[in-house]
Amino acid sequence: LQLVESGGGLVQPGGSLRLFCTASGFTLDDYAIGWFRQAPGKELEGLVCISASGSTTIYGDSVDLRFDISRDNAKNAVYLEAERLNPGDSGIYYCAASRSGFKWCRPGSAVDSWGQGTQVTVSS
Repeated sequence: LQLVESGGGLVQPGGSLRLFCTASGFTLDDYAIGWFRQAPGKELEGLVCISASGSTTIYGDSVDLRFDISRDNAKNAVYLEAERLNPGDSGIYYCAASRSGFKWCRPGSAVDSWGQGTQVTVSS
């Protein structure tokens, strides 16, 4: 199982981003997908997770509503959209797949596959 994130890069403060999570070698529609972030000097945190069907969205402990998740199972892709970014949002963004689903959107959840991460830097 291999997940690949893309769409990271340099973002202006106040700007927005859209990240992509795609799969290689398997289809995502059997998996819940979560987006996680590791900021410099901080622990990995869950941002937002979505069920396999897309019917349920769960936010991480910080419940940051600037982040939104969606999926297109026909395209085998899951998206993370974020707005009003600030330098504190800089970090490596990872997507993760869980066949058992995310009861909470936390890094300690049972995950079957992690992507390699994509760097997001919010800076002027």
